[in-house]
Amino acid sequence: MSGHGHGHGHGHGCGCEAEHEPAERGLEYGLYRRIDLEKLQCLNESRDGDGKLVFKPWDQRNERDKYVESDADEELLFNIPFTGSVKLKGIIISGENDDSHPAEVRLYKNIPQMSFDDTGREPEQAFRLNRDPVAELEYPTKIARFSNVQHLSIHISKNFGAESTRVYYIGLRGEYSEAHRHEVTICNYEASANPADHKVESIIPQTNFIS
Repeated sequence: MSGHGHGHGHGHGCGCEAEHEPAERGLEYGLYRRIDLEKLQCLNESRDGDGKLVFKPWDQRNERDKYVESDADEELLFNIPFTGSVKLKGIIISGENDDSHPAEVRLYKNIPQMSFDDTGREPEQAFRLNRDPVAELEYPTKIARFSNVQHLSIHISKNFGAESTRVYYIGLRGEYSEAHRHEVTICNYEASANPADHKVESIIPQTNFIS
């Protein structure tokens, strides 16, 4: 449909696919817009508020002016509330190309106000990370475990050996739905459907029990 004139402005048509792929991925990595940034917490950040800076648009993922660094040791714990319900499909974590890059991450869902004391419990999923200074390695989640996420906790438990951990970008890929509106719709439908279905519903269970 939009094929006509698609190549205008590129000048080298065969590079089209390569140029368009990041834009597609950028859309998929739009969950940062669904984070309630006011309530996002990052525990053990060296400077207050820096944890919020690493959740940024796809086209800013390689910018080095905004980052978070751990304080007392190499661990970081992000508590991320969403403004609705999220199905998380993948995560990218990018740091410096040295030993301060995160080496292991553990994901927990729907545990608001999680603290380091809570990280002893079994995570929904854990990943061993590779150094990824250009933010191109995606770690796919087990979608069945992350299909109804209102709150995500990301625990960076270790790095590659440095005293502190540095993170430039955390990308979250997935789908978003406004849970509350959906529930209201269902309630309205059931309320209006009940009177009409009432006779049928009251008869069928009784005959089933008799037989």
